[in-house]
Amino acid sequence: MKRLFALICLLSSSLVFAAGEHIQKDNLFPRVKLITTEGDIVIELDRMKAALTVNNFLTYVDKKMYDGTVFHRLEPEFVLQGGGYDREYVAIKNLAEIPNESGNGLKNIQYSVAMAHQEKGPHTATNQFFINLNENTSLNPGKNWGYAVFGNVVEGIETIEKIRKLETGLNEKLGWENVPKKPVVIARAILLPAK
Repeated sequence: MKRLFALICLLSSSLVFAAGEHIQKDNLFPRVKLITTEGDIVIELDRMKAALTVNNFLTYVDKKMYDGTVFHRLEPEFVLQGGGYDREYVAIKNLAEIPNESGNGLKNIQYSVAMAHQEKGPHTATNQFFINLNENTSLNPGKNWGYAVFGNVVEGIETIEKIRKLETGLNEKLGWENVPKKPVVIARAILLPAK
């Protein structure tokens, strides 16, 4: 079983690297600016510790798949999650699932950025990501797989804190609580020039 999983990871990583490794391939810490309706947020990615996840994220940025999406989940003492739905709360197209890199040593500390995965399994992350609004030790790997951290917010903390104060409630289209009543749109996600 472990050999099968290792083979799947190898094949998946080949696909992800093929998709995103060419994007600033010599930059171990690329930066992405999220231009939102509440202000800008700059995320520094860590390709040294989370290469598969970073390349996956950069592929969505490169293909402009995050442009026009919303932050659809806000739990002020937990996470701000986005990347999966457009302004009408319709799921956007996603690419292949990626292996979970939660054992990379990066922790779910405040303002770190991690990939969301589905309840059906730890290796189901695609396009949705979240910003930790607290030190969320329960999301780190332990007895179970955790959530793979792949970067940190380096600019725009004031924007996050502004979003954090927004009122949330039930969104009838999604059928979920904790959705910002005032939509927070990621107008554009831009890869910044390498330093």
